[in-house]
Amino acid sequence: MALKINLSEVQMNPHPKFNGVKVGYVVTKDKHPELSIIILELDSGVEIPLHTHEKEVDSIFIIEGEGQMYINNAWQAVRKDDIIAIGSKELHGLKAKTPLKCYVVHAPGLW
Repeated sequence: MALKINLSEVQMNPHPKFNGVKVGYVVTKDKHPELSIIILELDSGVEIPLHTHEKEVDSIFIIEGEGQMYINNAWQAVRKDDIIAIGSKELHGLKAKTPLKCYVVHAPGLW
């Protein structure tokens, strides 16, 4: 199923788990069973703690800002235009140094 979405039309809402984080649901698994796509916005200084996904692969594109991403057992600097691919069951986390905006694809769909 092909979908076309304009990111300017995505409504941002408070994240259900993390203060200082907003989430916009671009494509949910009920619209496309093979993936979900979200936009994440983190306030400066906010951290999404270390975690894994049982089945889902993460593809993260940094749209704006700077921060650190925990991948390959270390915190690494990330910034606008970086793309990060994270396999299922891989430990990862994200810290915002400045306000950070990310485009995130989960496959199969997480949301």
